[in-house]
Amino acid sequence: MPFHALTIWDLSILLLRIAIIAVVVVHVLLTKRDVGASIGWIGVTVLMPLTGGALYAMFGINRVHRRARRMVGQHPWRSRTMNSQWQREAVGAFAPLAAMGGKLTGRPLLGGNAVSVLHDGDSAYPRMIAAIKGARNSVLMCSYIFRPDHSGRQFCNALIAAHRRGVQVRVLVDGVGSGYFGCGVGRILHRAGVPVGRFMHSMLPWRMPFINMRDHKKILVVDGLTGFMGGLNIGDENVAASRPAHPVSDTHFELAGPVVHQLSEAFARDWAFTTGEELTADIFFPPQASHGPVLGRIVTAGPDLDLEKVEYTMLQAFTLARRSIRIMTPYFLPDDRFLTELALAALRGIEVDIVVPWHSNHTLLDWARSANLPRFLDSGCRIWLARPPFNHSKLMVVDGHWSCVGSSNLDVRSLRLNFEINLETYDDALAARIDAFIATHRHVRLTHHDLDRRPLWLKLRDAAARLLLPYL
Repeated sequence: MPFHALTIWDLSILLLRIAIIAVVVVHVLLTKRDVGASIGWIGVTVLMPLTGGALYAMFGINRVHRRARRMVGQHPWRSRTMNSQWQREAVGAFAPLAAMGGKLTGRPLLGGNAVSVLHDGDSAYPRMIAAIKGARNSVLMCSYIFRPDHSGRQFCNALIAAHRRGVQVRVLVDGVGSGYFGCGVGRILHRAGVPVGRFMHSMLPWRMPFINMRDHKKILVVDGLTGFMGGLNIGDENVAASRPAHPVSDTHFELAGPVVHQLSEAFARDWAFTTGEELTADIFFPPQASHGPVLGRIVTAGPDLDLEKVEYTMLQAFTLARRSIRIMTPYFLPDDRFLTELALAALRGIEVDIVVPWHSNHTLLDWARSANLPRFLDSGCRIWLARPPFNHSKLMVVDGHWSCVGSSNLDVRSLRLNFEINLETYDDALAARIDAFIATHRHVRLTHHDLDRRPLWLKLRDAAARLLLPYL
């Protein structure tokens, strides 16, 4: 009898394993686009059905994409962004890029915009706080990192004061970047009655797949007319005057004009995704006026319906380049597709300059980067190291005309997993200013010799770190 019971138990486990393998294989074949990831998930599940199946259920299923598909067409404010009187068409060599961007993003290219460049929290924070203090109708704010330190409390005080005088305030912070186990800013604002959302935050184990998908956007829109976006988080480390132990330099942008409407739309979509509240009132989407000559469009990306849209836009710009590609990024670990396009541009004679920090604030990323850079050098790309302080700016200029700025780092995490927001512009004057800023940070040129003379143990360490590229 014990032997017979054991046989039935073994048979049950075998059937369970076969069922798990079948379910995972079918789901992978029907939903996964990346062949490597598909083979990996199927292989792990076949070798370890119970463990592999559990891991796939937690981390392999894109529930965000499924939830986003259910929300398509539910946003009543979207028709207003599509029927804008400010729609324009780019002319010249970048017209194909502008046309592609419209089809890819579903957003028109808008004219009549002014874009101001702000460096570090020293110049950006006072402008942002002043805008909040002057708000009459609405304040929409989103930040990946929002610390409850001196700088963060200045923002909190301004947001609370705006809320108390009747302004419609909405604040969205990332569920991990602004504190996973405790969100100090969230508590401060919530106690004051300010509506706060924590993006994809949960302590429940069955919601753990969301821990790898972060809202990396930085957005501030005041009265639907003045916008701020870029790479700047909220924290004392971004204010050089406060003499932080680990200072961070960054670049932010102040926007005025019709493109602010698209910035509000991007926030409203994430707010609805997080809280379920639709921001439909006209105070969030007021009529726009012309403020400058810049043609611009907001480009969002994330593991939902915006998958890889920022990367596709950049890749298309590289194919149209005729003279130069300038890039400044804090983390440089792109995939092979990105490498191929930059390499081809360099091989056809385009000046490709890539500026990265001497040391970033993530040592493992620096190790992996060192192992990844020789392939760019082989094709003729020029790699430059920027001396400290660590610069967190994400900037790109092609042919001194097209610019792409925002929150996206050039690594797999930003381009595939994170929810990001960038601004693409078609304007010579703005491009020249950003290009000049990038040029001032080309401090030391990195060569093959610099990488080759590293000790063997460092090469092995960096090569091992590079294996983690899809997860860094």
